[in-house]
This record gives sequence, C-alpha cells and structure tokens, in this order.
Amino acid sequence: MGDDQELADFGRRWARAELKGDTEALAALLTSDFSAVGPRGFVLDKEKWLERYTSGALVHDSFDWENVEIRRYGDAAVALGVQSQQSIYEGRDVDGHFRISQFLTAADGQWRLAGLHLSAIAVRPPA
Repeated sequence: MGDDQELADFGRRWARAELKGDTEALAALLTSDFSAVGPRGFVLDKEKWLERYTSGALVHDSFDWENVEIRRYGDAAVALGVQSQQSIYEGRDVDGHFRISQFLTAADGQWRLAGLHLSAIAVRPPA
C-alpha cells in the first residue's frame, strides 16, 4: 500500500481528529477491533476511546504528534512518536508528553489504526 508519505499523512489526520475530539473522523481511522493501552495500564476498546469525546470528558487545548519514525511490514506498520498534549479529563489537568507506539494495518485499501500504547515521558525530549 502506497509509500511512507501515506502513513505520515495518516498520523497528521489522526492527531487533528484527536485535537478536535472529532469522533466521526476517529471512527473512520480506527479498526473495528481497535484497542489502546493507556499510560497507567488501562485498556480501552474503540467504543470507550470515542466515548471520552462524546461524553465531553476529554478536551484538548493542544495535541501534537511529532518525532515519528515509521516502520512498514507489508500491509502493517508501526509508528513510534511523541504525543504532547494540554488537556482536561473529567475536570483534571492531564497535560503531558507520551511515547506512543501505534500499530497500523491496511484495511479496505486504507491505513487504519488497530492499536496504540502510551507511556508517560518524565521529561520532554528535545525536538
């Protein structure tokens, strides 16, 4: 499927949808069996991931996806990068920097995010 530019574009679309809390765009970018491991070890399926936005519990003031390295494996890929956010979750400040591993698959001729894992970074890495 395509070149690495497609995957870089996918990452930008994902970050934009996360920033805006755009559940329609996110639903289209995630596989039906998507799962995410949060920075404290909790696991969210696609429905719960999107529910954070539909409920209004999660709001981002900023959301960046940078320092991304992409590794392709046929119709699968891994993207490693840094997510930086200024956010509120259920009224609490959840600003932070996270190392993220994204697991992508080519489904129906398009890249989709099948899973991700977040790990908190104590100190923001240099750009």
